[in-house]
Amino acid sequence: MGAFAEMIVAGHRRTQSYAQRLLKDVSPAMFARKAVVNGKAIETNHAAWVYGHLCLYPQRIATALGRASDVPELSAGWEALFKDGTPCLDDADAKTYPAMSAVVDAYTKGYEAIASVVLTISDADLSKPTPIERYREFLPLVGGMAMFMMNNHIAVHMGQVSAWRRCMGLGNA
Repeated sequence: MGAFAEMIVAGHRRTQSYAQRLLKDVSPAMFARKAVVNGKAIETNHAAWVYGHLCLYPQRIATALGRASDVPELSAGWEALFKDGTPCLDDADAKTYPAMSAVVDAYTKGYEAIASVVLTISDADLSKPTPIERYREFLPLVGGMAMFMMNNHIAVHMGQVSAWRRCMGLGNA
């Protein structure tokens, strides 16, 4: 394991700790619901969409590292439901999004797997160009892509969950 891998995974573990704390007191019934404040639905991403969206990235990172088979694949349909730009829908009937247990399990297993993979990657390999063209412009090296997707990207979305929690009356984590 190289120094870059250690830095990526150390920050990732801290980010993951926060992501797990944000699930405190979130019930399956509220997981995919939009918050309503003073009778008005708040247009924000709920926890189901955020965690589901983030589930897409361990496989992308693993693919960029040439280790796609080392990360669990998602069930069919998750990409279309959670990819960047898809709307976050209020799922009052629990028919649009997978169950909370399925989303949290996929999220946890995916990121545990990619953290294990990254810890086996050398600094030289993390310094190679990002093979995914759409990321290469702003994340030119595969290690930078892994760092961003395993830390910054998650943290940005966890800010959304934090705001959603407060609107749902759960307070801070």
